[in-house]
Amino acid sequence: MTLKMENINKDLLAPCGLYCGACAIFIAHRDNNEKFKKALLPVYKMFAKSIDDIACTGCLSEGIVFPVCQSCPIKKCTNKRELEGCFECDDWPCKYITNFPIQKAKNVMMRTIPTWREMGTQKFVELEEERYRCPECGNQLFRGVRKCNKCDTTVELD
Repeated sequence: MTLKMENINKDLLAPCGLYCGACAIFIAHRDNNEKFKKALLPVYKMFAKSIDDIACTGCLSEGIVFPVCQSCPIKKCTNKRELEGCFECDDWPCKYITNFPIQKAKNVMMRTIPTWREMGTQKFVELEEERYRCPECGNQLFRGVRKCNKCDTTVELD
């Protein structure tokens, strides 16, 4: 699959390298999947009171941005430095990355930022889209998933 730059949704290009197209909250909201939203609610109970709060249109969108991403210090830093993302920063990895509180997310950032830096936005997005597809049935997956919800194939992505 080859994406053209004009086909890349820039709202999904989180500066930290956590591609929003592979975010469970984004996918649940995009697909209006109430069952998925209900499953996510306990995980994000600090930020969401109901399934209506499990909503996001991408970290950089003008629409709905999940509270965690609204107040993200990494996003604030890249905005202040006038960078598209950490992949452009000479100080990466910085304290925001090294002190990131969620280890799995930090691991993903440590994997994605060098790739984004080396290969550019188009290839970075292509690789993330490809990575988060079930190898058996092609179903779109999300970061942190352990099994495909369509064919039950066990996956190890992050």
